[in-house]
Parts: sequence; structure tokens; C-alpha cells
Amino acid sequence: MALLINDPCINCDMCKPECPNEAISMGAKIYLIDPDKCTECVGHYDQPTCVAVCPINCVKPNPNRRETEEALYEKFVELHFDV
Repeated sequence: MALLINDPCINCDMCKPECPNEAISMGAKIYLIDPDKCTECVGHYDQPTCVAVCPINCVKPNPNRRETEEALYEKFVELHFDV
């Protein structure tokens, strides 16, 4: 599933540069994750880097975007390769 950033976000800017899919951007108040670009780092890393670097643990699974690992990998391929 795609990830999302919850309201406790302190806008520390740790997550944005770590995202290999450029899925994280600044929203009106806190950082946001574009679910169409988020692959939970499938295809890049073993675990989501935004989760690993968040100092307050506010990056969580998006309950509205449940995706299998296969679907996340397909999204990775679409984002990074001409298919």
C-alpha cells in the first residue's frame, strides 16, 4: 500500500530527499505523499526510506491505498522504465 504522512509531521525535511520516486512534496501544512508515485521503495530498497528517516514516526500505511507488493513493483517499473 502507499504511505501517508500524519498530522504530527514537524516538516523536518528528512523524508523528501530520501524518496527515490519523488513522491513527497510540501502540502499546505505538512509534507504529502503522492500515492500514485509511492511504491514503499519496492524496486529500490528493502524498506521505505521515509519511514526509516522520520524522527517522529509519522509516516504510516495509507488505509485507502492497499496494494500488493506485485502492484507496487509494477508501479515502480512504470515510473522508472519505458514500458
